[in-house]
Amino acid sequence: MHKARYWEKSKGKIHCTLCPQSCYIEEGKKGLCMARKNVSGTLYSMVYGKPVAVNIDPVEKKPLYHFLPGSSSLSVGTAGCNLGCLHCQNYDISRADPEDTPHHELPPEAVVKMAAEKHCESISYTYNEPTVFHEYAIDCAKLARKNGIKNILVTNGFINRTPAEEFIKHMDAANVDLKAYDDDFYKKICKGRLEPVLSTLKLYYKRLWLEITYLIIEGKNDDMEKIRQMCIWISENLGRDVPLHFSRAFPMYKMQDIGPTPEGTLLEARKIALEYLDYVYIGNIELDASSTRCPKCGALAISRKYYNVINDLKGGRCHCGHRISGVFSESIEN
Repeated sequence: MHKARYWEKSKGKIHCTLCPQSCYIEEGKKGLCMARKNVSGTLYSMVYGKPVAVNIDPVEKKPLYHFLPGSSSLSVGTAGCNLGCLHCQNYDISRADPEDTPHHELPPEAVVKMAAEKHCESISYTYNEPTVFHEYAIDCAKLARKNGIKNILVTNGFINRTPAEEFIKHMDAANVDLKAYDDDFYKKICKGRLEPVLSTLKLYYKRLWLEITYLIIEGKNDDMEKIRQMCIWISENLGRDVPLHFSRAFPMYKMQDIGPTPEGTLLEARKIALEYLDYVYIGNIELDASSTRCPKCGALAISRKYYNVINDLKGGRCHCGHRISGVFSESIEN
């Protein structure tokens, strides 16, 4: 066990201040995330150095399309999550008890060594919610920076401001999974709230390269007027240059009653979003909507097909001279 941060004692319990769930944890019990436990009046991380998933992925799989396109990212995730989404795609680890889940023994030094040996340009904290392994992610990120390796946060954005600001100090990019532009959806489907996520988005946009994912679920968060309102909010509060990924949902976990998101719904959402945003993509489906086009001249700037990437940018610019928003490496451009 590793001593956790962001907590205080309160009336014989531990008050966890890491995220807006604000759990009050009794002796011997865990918080909602299952990853933090009160042991003799001290809060411990039950997942530090114990990832349950370790893989090398294309950075596009995070998804990040404007951050070192074509590069590889060592992806690490543990058990536990601070939301309870009924449609969770990784429920087998996000709802798992870390004490009962097989895992790797992989301290930060080993994570960074593996990334370097496998020639990964970044480490992604992903699969489950990295907020619940905050201490582990931070320690990995510190070592990665010293070794010239970038750090990526793939997150639900449901975190309190102070630990979020600590993430910012050590991360380079983030993809935030915006579940819906609807507080009722967050409360009923995810056991969370919308406002803290919007606050995190504004915070991360100022300091990190930011992209947003929106999983469209038929009959749940596919109201086009709310999607329009969300896109207006992103444009006005963040900027037109924030890439937005609409993703196709499939029956999963406790939401087996839904069908795969219709192709037409994804295309309609993208059409609306392009009124307000420069870069809008569709994922989890074979549609021609994953390549990057220059918002000025319309030319194909970065071609993507099945994670095969052809980057035609020179110095991050289209042939017309327009700067494509993002973080690009000359070493992986054509």
